[in-house]
Amino acid sequence: MSRGDKVIRVVPESKRETQILRAAFHRLKVDLWQPSSPLHIVEGAVADVRVPRNTTRSLLPFLQQANIQYTILISDLQQAIENQTGGRSHRNRRSLSAYNYEVYHSLEEIEDWMHYLNRTYSDLVHMFSVGKSYEGRPLYVLKLGKRSRPYKKAVWIDCGIHAREWIGPAFCQWFVKEALQTYQTDPDMRKMLTQLYFYIMPVFNVDGYHFSWTHDRFWRKTRSKNMRFHCHGVDANRNWKVKWCDEGASLHPCDDTYCGPFPESEPEVKAVAHFLRKHRKQIKAYLSFHAYAQMLLYPYSYKYATIPNFNCVGPATPTPSQVLRVTTQKKSRHLEEECQVTALLPSPTAQALLTLGVRESAAYNAVNALQSAYGVRYRYGPASSTLCKFSSADVSSGSSMDWAYKNGIPYAFAFELRDTGHFGFLLPETLIKPTCTETMLAVKNITLHLLKKCH
Repeated sequence: MSRGDKVIRVVPESKRETQILRAAFHRLKVDLWQPSSPLHIVEGAVADVRVPRNTTRSLLPFLQQANIQYTILISDLQQAIENQTGGRSHRNRRSLSAYNYEVYHSLEEIEDWMHYLNRTYSDLVHMFSVGKSYEGRPLYVLKLGKRSRPYKKAVWIDCGIHAREWIGPAFCQWFVKEALQTYQTDPDMRKMLTQLYFYIMPVFNVDGYHFSWTHDRFWRKTRSKNMRFHCHGVDANRNWKVKWCDEGASLHPCDDTYCGPFPESEPEVKAVAHFLRKHRKQIKAYLSFHAYAQMLLYPYSYKYATIPNFNCVGPATPTPSQVLRVTTQKKSRHLEEECQVTALLPSPTAQALLTLGVRESAAYNAVNALQSAYGVRYRYGPASSTLCKFSSADVSSGSSMDWAYKNGIPYAFAFELRDTGHFGFLLPETLIKPTCTETMLAVKNITLHLLKKCH
């Protein structure tokens, strides 16, 4: 139970405050929501932290005494957990013929739904497994598309790499629903399903997701065992064979960003990596859905560099408010990557600096399409320089997005869905529909862009 637990936000305003927060959060073993490790707390960037009731009595007075300002985002975490699911009955969730896409579903319910679609829409849906999880659960994928020709390009979409980010699997289900319901009436959807296949993995981290429903709502990692430290799990988004266990990952098995004993140590990661390698000539886009921050990110996560096809995925000709210069000061791998973001005035130099030669771009158009629904704004850009504007977890190695791009998939994106911290991982069910509706516009935009150019 999380009764009495709180979530607070702190923005350190000096190096002194940064050092105090790092030491205090490390000592108290608090659950950091943003960033994922105390080492990644830096001056001027938000830190959202879950504080247990017993710790609250000592931590909050400590912060006040140190003159460190904080904001309470969630005053009663258990009440927020109960509010998230709205007290709907289990029976309403389980009906397959009238499946409710505006509630969160357990792993069992999602798998029953996948089997139902496989039986009911056999002309458009094919369900298969790419392997088994650490605890022996099947890793199910839906292949979605019209069997119009022997060979078609494909898009891979996965959700739920991190177990506690429930809005991710909710979006994957929403995407499938929209595809099946609008295929006959929406020319863009018909074009997408006719010319492409979509491989949809609604729950990547099946063991962790199940655990987040049955034991710990805020579990993040997989559920593999480390016998030496008696800790469970690996961060499935730090376990890929691309700059494995470098910046932004931890070697300690009890940390939330533990990279694992070796690359692809997790059977879930190994199974998906094997499938993507096998089909990499066919798969042209990789989309992974996370929460929370309201961002659309593309490579690289592990270094500050522009990808070769930047003009395909990056900004269109920007307005002054959209042009940013990112300067970094490298420190040791056990300290943060400091990033300073400075707005530039419009100038030819800025344009040349960012090599902005293409009017249209997938990321720029996608966030504009998303914003057109409800006015919700997403940041966009390379993960290493974009994340630092929200939180200090600005560099992360071993991510699935970077791995996909490095392995020949030209369009690789990671979405950080709603919100920016008011609800955090407890986004209410009332916000599933608007979140998925706007995200659907962005995904369709990226997909149609893929069909037109840059591949």
